[in-house]
Amino acid sequence: MDRFLTADDLAKTLRRDVREGLTGTPKTLPPKWFYDERGSALFEEITRLEEYYPTRREREILRVRAPEIAAITGARTLLELGAGSGEKTRLLLAALNGTLRAYVPVDVSGDFLEGAAAGIAADHPGLEVRTVVADYEQHLHLLPGGERRLVAFLGGTLGNMPPAARVGFLGGLRATMAEGDHLLMGADLVKDTGRLVRAYDDAAGVTAEFNRNVLHVINRELDADFDVTAFEHVAAWNEAEEWIEMRLRSTRDQKVRIGGLDLTVFFAEGEETRTEISSKFRRERMEAELGAAGLELAEFWTDEAGDFSLTLARPAV
Repeated sequence: MDRFLTADDLAKTLRRDVREGLTGTPKTLPPKWFYDERGSALFEEITRLEEYYPTRREREILRVRAPEIAAITGARTLLELGAGSGEKTRLLLAALNGTLRAYVPVDVSGDFLEGAAAGIAADHPGLEVRTVVADYEQHLHLLPGGERRLVAFLGGTLGNMPPAARVGFLGGLRATMAEGDHLLMGADLVKDTGRLVRAYDDAAGVTAEFNRNVLHVINRELDADFDVTAFEHVAAWNEAEEWIEMRLRSTRDQKVRIGGLDLTVFFAEGEETRTEISSKFRRERMEAELGAAGLELAEFWTDEAGDFSLTLARPAV
């Protein structure tokens, strides 16, 4: 295991993000802090909800296209950013079995990563599995190289970044890529607004709990006294930006003490704190942003319903 991110690094980043986000106007919190053990379990539950289609649709594309991806890339190294449980990755690993020599999963949680990687190593005894604990937004230049790399960035996570940050991230990734390398990205597509909002505001309230979980994290890690029940979940479509926004709306005037930051934050009744954006794409937008980052679109696939996409890109020449 290579470790470029320690528990102390994470704690410092959390303190910075919370201080900057809750003293800004409007208030914001980054979505990365949803994902403690409880938040990760809630997200797994979300992926099984009827309203939340992206995980199923991406898996559908991979089942159909994995052999084609293997044939085009001939990858010998699979580097996965934000690897998580690696469930969808197994479809790629099976298809790449003829050429693949190394699998490099990257995530911020070492314990979770190690467990998932051990399962994959057991199922693929001839494969070198090298785990990396890192924040891919900060540590791209430190990630391992390898012959004919396929960099997988699945799940639509790219959409959580604002457009300028996306292009910067993709440009940083391009700088690490050599001739013969490819990038495989999942991205949700623009569609009926009602379906989009329902995917982030399910009837059972699981996404609402997931959204509020960031307050539980801050309470625990930064000695805060958020009354989590005093914040409502909001999911709204931003037509101009073509993204879903998740927010937490204060149901009353309140003040919150964050002891770990020696900070008191005031919330007005009805005031909203943005916790996530999830951009939805059109092929033309994806192609333009890749081009701005020095990458060119090689293949663009969707599921049968046209809900979700997988893009295969390579360094532009």
